[in-house]
Amino acid sequence: MLDIKDFSIFENHSNFDFKGFLLKIASYWKWFLASLIIAFTIAYQVNIRKEKIYGMQTMISVKEESNPFFTSNTSLVFNWGGISDQVNGISTILQSRSHNELVVDKLQFYIDYLEQGKYNYVDSYGAVPFYVEIDKTRGQLVNKLISITFLSENEYQIQIPFENSSVSLLNYSTNTYSKTSVQPVSFVKKYKVGERVELPFLNWKLQIKDNPGFYKGKEYFVKFNDFDGTVSRYKGIDVDGGKSGGSILTLSMQGTNKARMVDYLNSTVKMLIKIQLDGKNQFATNTIRFIDSTLVAMESQLKQNGNELKSFQKDKNIFEIEDGGAKVSDKITSFDVEKDQISRKIAYYNSLKTYLNGSVDYSRLPAPSVAGIEDPNIITNVSKLIALSTQRSEMAYAVKSEKIFKDFDNQMAAIKNVLQENIVTAKASLLYDLSLVNAKIGEAESTVKRLPAEQQELLKIKRKYDLNDNIYTEFLKKRNEAEIVKASNLSDIHFIDPAKDIGGGLVGPKTSVNYILALFLGILIPLLFVFAIFFVNNSIQNAEDISKITQIPLLGVIGVNKDSINLAVFDKPKSALSEAFRGIRSSLQFLYKKQQVNGAKTLMITSSISGEGKTFCSINIATVFALSEKKTVIVGLDLRKPRLADEFKLTTPLGVVNYLIRQNSLEEITNSTPIPNLDVILSGPIPPNPSELILSDAMKELIDELKLKYDYIILDTPPVGLVADSLELVQFADVILYIVRQNYTKKDMITLLNTRLKRGELSNVSIVLNGYENKAKYGAAYGYGYGYGAYSNGYHEEEPKIGFWKTLLNRFRKS
Repeated sequence: MLDIKDFSIFENHSNFDFKGFLLKIASYWKWFLASLIIAFTIAYQVNIRKEKIYGMQTMISVKEESNPFFTSNTSLVFNWGGISDQVNGISTILQSRSHNELVVDKLQFYIDYLEQGKYNYVDSYGAVPFYVEIDKTRGQLVNKLISITFLSENEYQIQIPFENSSVSLLNYSTNTYSKTSVQPVSFVKKYKVGERVELPFLNWKLQIKDNPGFYKGKEYFVKFNDFDGTVSRYKGIDVDGGKSGGSILTLSMQGTNKARMVDYLNSTVKMLIKIQLDGKNQFATNTIRFIDSTLVAMESQLKQNGNELKSFQKDKNIFEIEDGGAKVSDKITSFDVEKDQISRKIAYYNSLKTYLNGSVDYSRLPAPSVAGIEDPNIITNVSKLIALSTQRSEMAYAVKSEKIFKDFDNQMAAIKNVLQENIVTAKASLLYDLSLVNAKIGEAESTVKRLPAEQQELLKIKRKYDLNDNIYTEFLKKRNEAEIVKASNLSDIHFIDPAKDIGGGLVGPKTSVNYILALFLGILIPLLFVFAIFFVNNSIQNAEDISKITQIPLLGVIGVNKDSINLAVFDKPKSALSEAFRGIRSSLQFLYKKQQVNGAKTLMITSSISGEGKTFCSINIATVFALSEKKTVIVGLDLRKPRLADEFKLTTPLGVVNYLIRQNSLEEITNSTPIPNLDVILSGPIPPNPSELILSDAMKELIDELKLKYDYIILDTPPVGLVADSLELVQFADVILYIVRQNYTKKDMITLLNTRLKRGELSNVSIVLNGYENKAKYGAAYGYGYGYGAYSNGYHEEEPKIGFWKTLLNRFRKS
């Protein structure tokens, strides 16, 4: 039947040993020191190898500039939607791929100019004395360093180490890659400055800058980079609109080369100004393009009409023919001009309607004023449609949000609907005006029919000529207006502070951050290691561990035996180890007295598992009793794994087993030792039934006979955690010593010991902590006869320090 004592869950479990954890951390101070040295060394090397990082910026303002030449007749309106919309649009454009492609291509920033620094290659853009003019239509060697050494002021040498039989080329005009074959050797060739280099993998002309300085004998490097990759790096330009969200924008970049950043910031703004001004001129540009295409056709028609008029006037008295028809001609001409104006408006509306229904790009719409349309609703909505279409196309490469494009599409759809309604209303009015003009022209033509034939023919020819001439003149006037508007347009973007290197601007590397990180990692890494050891290691480390998990008293602490022999007390009687065993002897005598044990006294020594030092403790405890002139005997009762014969170098096969099977007497199995008053009884041959032999009456007879002959009987028994033999010997022991070895015995074994004690299987048990090292990593020193430190001077023999290899050899011999 189970007892509540069988359940270890009712034990007093220990909490987190914070003190032990701190002591363990302190014990590994060498690890922390080494980790910090390594971390700070790495941080230092990183800091000295990192290039300095600079920050450059430029400031621009966005102000809506009105054209001073805009009039009510000009009607070439182009509005980007107000300042706030412009600021948002500009921020988007500056970070768009298409915009940065234009800037990178213009500056040719896909070409790196480098010099060899102390630790790495340094970007020397703006500092090298030369530049290269490349042929963009031909492939250039990409992603490989090209060495340039100036042999003289006018001659240089190219050196390229080829490792493979083929290399990659990049054609910058089409942004396409290709490959070409090369010899896997170092290519070396000399060229003159300004000479065209035409190689299968390189096509350029090297030019010297103005005021190049001294460059003879120096080596530089040129590297061609991937175009798209270069653009991606510059897309990260920071655009800050300020807290107020006003019309001031600050553009900033960070990098290692200030000259490169200054050029890029200023060039990106200049490119933006050009794009914005082109957009602002889009209306005028579309108008000029439309007028030019119309004028080309009208020039030939006007020339044909002029030739026809000249042919008719030849050999005729034109003044006589014109007499009487001049007034009618002027009236018909005025009606024709009026009709043409109405017709052009209707044609524009028809064309606009078709364009709205069949196109998605409205950026090329001509201005309504081309057709003489002055309706403010039409003009405003067409300009808005062009503006939205232009903005949408600019954002196509920079914005991936479908919602933004849907917003643009919804706005353009709403404007289209309004325009189509305006077109229907305007066309109805124009068709009515056209019918009235046609009626007037019909009346005038009926008057012409009553004139002589020659006058009718002249009026017909002049009518066509005058109409075309009026239209041509009107188009020329419109074109001049558009040119004036285009020339006088001002950009809404203005420099406040162009980017400029005025010194300073250093933003990195942040060496202090690296050192702080090194400090953090230098402490954290060994700390995590110690933490893992502390929680993974479930072994007994110190006396405090024992006191936390059991109520069994700790009788003594035995230090580490650093010698290869186990007769520690006999060989070095003044050592600290010997004093520890003498302390245990004194404690045992107190226990015997407390239990009122008279006469011969028995001591049973056991442990949880093999290797915890039972035999070592048995021999040395017996030695201290023997050296105090007490007749002592060690009885080897570990019948399964005997070791006493090896320790005392005995070769006799006789032992306890021979006595228990009635084969030999006590005198025959008893062996004397070099130690006065100490005898040893070996276990004898290994029996097939050790438990049964121990349970026999002969075992009781052996103990009784030993009590008559000796003062102290030391029973060296097998581990109680592995076999049941020790439990059968409890009845013969006055005191039981349970050996626990530091950093070896598991805490769970002590829990099992508690269970056996509560069941009554063991009694009068005390614990001895064996193999204790007085180091912080094993907890505090408790001073049980070992490890007194400086206070032990003059009391113990000084033990010389043993080197690492000798310690390892001693452990090998023991094993």
